[in-house]
Amino acid sequence: MVSVRYIVVDVDEAVAFYRDNLNFKPDKHNPGKFAALVRDELTLYLSAPGAGSGGQAGGNPKPGGWNRFMIITSELDALIERLRRARASFRGDVSASGAGRAILLEDPSGNIVELFEFKKD
Repeated sequence: MVSVRYIVVDVDEAVAFYRDNLNFKPDKHNPGKFAALVRDELTLYLSAPGAGSGGQAGGNPKPGGWNRFMIITSELDALIERLRRARASFRGDVSASGAGRAILLEDPSGNIVELFEFKKD
């Protein structure tokens, strides 16, 4: 099991984004402050800035940046199209090099999720 924590501006909006667009299942949810979402072997912890010990560790955390986790898909174009219809934001365009193709999806707070598709044989 792998865990990632993101600081988000609006926990409830982020829960809806990850649940409705990327198939995460809510496990714990303290509205406005904290949520734990699960997808396969990943637990995604969402915290409001300054909420709880994780929201205060290391200073004054804020959303955004370039750190990210990756979701592997076999249908990148279809996923991008579905997310665009849901008005999701992307950072740049699809890049194709190395082992496959990728695009960077932004959650409502600007945190990044890399959507990746391995090259097809």
